[in-house]
Amino acid sequence: MLAHRRWNSLDEANAGWLQAKYHFAVSADGNPEHAALGPLIVWNDDEIAVGSGFPMHGHRDMEIVTYVRQGVLGHRDTLGSEGTMRAGDVQVMSAGTGIRHAEFNKADVPLKVYQIWLQPREAGGEPRWDTKPFPKSDRSGRFVVLASGYAGDEGALPIRADARLLGATLKAGDSIHQMLGVAQHAYLVVASGRIEVNGERMDALDGVAITNVAAAEIVAVEDSELVMVDIG
Repeated sequence: MLAHRRWNSLDEANAGWLQAKYHFAVSADGNPEHAALGPLIVWNDDEIAVGSGFPMHGHRDMEIVTYVRQGVLGHRDTLGSEGTMRAGDVQVMSAGTGIRHAEFNKADVPLKVYQIWLQPREAGGEPRWDTKPFPKSDRSGRFVVLASGYAGDEGALPIRADARLLGATLKAGDSIHQMLGVAQHAYLVVASGRIEVNGERMDALDGVAITNVAAAEIVAVEDSELVMVDIG
């Protein structure tokens, strides 16, 4: 089954310096059709103004994956970690027993990121942070695993959740046959472009929850960038 979460159906917030759209309901009065998908509980599409960012704040018992879509993201935390991420880069923070961090726009253009939260397999554990660049040319015409909670996904950033983050770029007319298996779920977002999934249209920034489907046939109607989390 494909359950579309079209861009104009997403809950949203505007704090001036931050404009956010929520693929998953973040409060009790959010869109009731946009419930969590297994351990995947948050997928925020955030736009952060030049010179702004999230001040130092805390998390615990959460796997937080950040995918940079545009601009330059700066990070610092109470582990002493500091980093700079650019478009296509991925950051992973395992909050574990507790971590505080700040994230901010380091460029002269709006910063656009996906903030993805996954519930860990178990509570606790030492907090940790890591980042890695993933050139978009390496994922042309195919999904590449960017972060993973499974052994064997070499090159992916490790997370402590039963899920994978994947990315792909497609030229117009390209297609991907992505096996899922009926026991798996997936959430797919069109970061840019326009595609069809099993014959159903998806426009730029739309999302779709994919459940009880053995495979997804993805066809690019125009040049597209895709980000997906598969679960189970």
